[in-house]
Amino acid sequence: MKSALVVGGSNGIGLSIALRLEGYDTVYVLDKREPACPVPAHVRYLPFDLLEKDYALLDRLDESISTLVITAGYGRLALFDDVEECEIERMFMVNTVGVIRVLKHFYRKLLAPAADFHCAVMVSIAGIVSSPFFSVYGASKAALHRFIESVNVELEKAGAANRILEVSPGAIKGTNFSGGGTDLAQTEELASQIIARMMRKELLYVPQYEEIFRSVIARYRENPHGFGLESYEYKLKSGRL
Repeated sequence: MKSALVVGGSNGIGLSIALRLEGYDTVYVLDKREPACPVPAHVRYLPFDLLEKDYALLDRLDESISTLVITAGYGRLALFDDVEECEIERMFMVNTVGVIRVLKHFYRKLLAPAADFHCAVMVSIAGIVSSPFFSVYGASKAALHRFIESVNVELEKAGAANRILEVSPGAIKGTNFSGGGTDLAQTEELASQIIARMMRKELLYVPQYEEIFRSVIARYRENPHGFGLESYEYKLKSGRL
């Protein structure tokens, strides 16, 4: 039996990936809520919350899982002054600690020198460049960015052929995060690109890199503070606050 696991797969890009994974007997979707639309019989929803202490469900699924995708995460545009302490804790628990805990449960499969295990994790461009109004969210994603970057080196040096694909997009249309709802028509192409790169065991995928983010990252690296000031003004004028 060959299975895939999508953590955070009930809506947005996670659901789109779950529906486009092919060749699996079962695609498990773990999320707090049921999928946002009807799913095929081989896609099986199981309730799961990254904030819970007990992750034993992952061990019960472990043996059949050959592909792991983690898209769970959340954030909101807000000045740090307006973010409550409980929100800081929840954001790091979901975006960083919870993701690392899931990866730890499957790490022996990533380390196996002869076993083929595919893995992708949704991070964010906010984890690569400074993002005022997203300070806590960006910090949680920056920690995840550095973790994946470092662990991929450890996997290589251990002789493992497997890698974790970091997916670091900007805003994704057709998702709850973008302020709308799940629209699979808008996420299916990105889902296909993520799956293709994961299967090739690439290290990093920044959607629209050549069109947008190559110059964005270059501007940030040249003058991080100046970039941050520009980002602040851009968000202030965007009407999204």
